Amino acid sequence: MAFVIISEFMDLDAVNSLKEDFDVLYDPELVDDPAKLLAAMKEVDALIVRNRTQVTAEVLEAAPNLKVVGRLGVGLDNIDLETAKTRNVKVCPASGANDLPVAEYVISTAMQLLRTSYSSNDQMIKGEWPRQALIGYEFSGKVMGLIGFGGIAQEVAKRAIALGMSVAAFDPYKDENDAAFQMAQRCATIDELLAAADVVSLHVPLTEGTRGLIGSSEIEKMGERSVLINTARGGVVDEAALAEALRNKQIAGAALDVFETEPLTAESAEKFTGLANLILTPHIAGVTVEANVRVSAVTAENVRNELMRKA
Repeated sequence: MAFVIISEFMDLDAVNSLKEDFDVLYDPELVDDPAKLLAAMKEVDALIVRNRTQVTAEVLEAAPNLKVVGRLGVGLDNIDLETAKTRNVKVCPASGANDLPVAEYVISTAMQLLRTSYSSNDQMIKGEWPRQALIGYEFSGKVMGLIGFGGIAQEVAKRAIALGMSVAAFDPYKDENDAAFQMAQRCATIDELLAAADVVSLHVPLTEGTRGLIGSSEIEKMGERSVLINTARGGVVDEAALAEALRNKQIAGAALDVFETEPLTAESAEKFTGLANLILTPHIAGVTVEANVRVSAVTAENVRNELMRKA
């Protein structure tokens, strides 16, 4: 019977469905014990991970029987894809299964940042009345700028349009005649998008080409009333440059769900201290109760199919 290791949290119904066909080790704490995970790889046929488990060349090479890595999500920067390909290990992301919650996160945080009126509890409880300071902007009539225009970004675009926004998109990997651009103005460059957008939302993988994609010079091209949202990958935004720009009020606000260091440590978060115009969340944009069920079911099916195919 094939042996499956699951190193991060997964919907229990999906875990139990795998147990019907395979020998399964479900231990969400393995992600925090790399040595234990490495030792367990000796007999494994399938590994299921989220974004925190580092599936390095060492991990892959420690698993001579490994046939498939199931990814509970879509980002693959924590998996050594070249080594996986060399070793004929199939990598299966749960494509499309968590597009909806990420899109909803972008829309809801953009609304909070533009309106500016949802962070006044402490002042109100003290008996203050900061009415003038909290007059923000309407969503309708603004421009949603999307860097990367894949499935998630297109879901953001649909919702933004429904709320009265127009959409600008930059994606050098999409043909200018791609049907997706029927609902968005296609920008030729990132600079063109940054200058046009009231909300800039990032939807790109972390690669050598996208690392530090948004830094000081890019932020300078954004308007003072604009906001930046990163649900893509930590490292795409220069965090120190963003913190400085927020502190100097070069842009109106930002939301970060992903970070260069994850989990975010007190040391790496220190640069964000005192920034009231910043929303920080622990990489949960794509994780809702409903999305976890979908992502887990898709991943379980992907892994099952690949193990059956290679049996």
